[in-house]
Amino acid sequence: MSQCDCGSSECEKTVFIYACSGGANVAEISDRAARGLMKDGKGAMFCLAGLGADIQGMVQTARDADLNLLIDGCPMDCAKKTFDRHGLTNYRQIKVTDLGIEKAKGAPCTDEQIDMVIAEAGKTIAESV
Repeated sequence: MSQCDCGSSECEKTVFIYACSGGANVAEISDRAARGLMKDGKGAMFCLAGLGADIQGMVQTARDADLNLLIDGCPMDCAKKTFDRHGLTNYRQIKVTDLGIEKAKGAPCTDEQIDMVIAEAGKTIAESV
């Protein structure tokens, strides 16, 4: 859950965060950023694989959310394509590679890169709920 700046419990919004789960560094950055956002109370992580597997209860949960934040690692846009395939439009997407982080299998990720994605995601959530 995430709250608007007014602090009223009536303003509480349902925010789910979906992270890329690929094999490259940008996937690890995506996942670790999503977990950081959850720890900071910006939303709850939810299972992108469940949507990919067409588990209807999970699709409905995403449909009912006030905001689904998709953190895709690269231009493949796997999370976005999963949402689009289900006709879900209540999402905002950020892409790790759009932040100047190069995709490279086996490359280490840094706390600085994760913090950069968390900051961008935080702005996106704040602008969207």
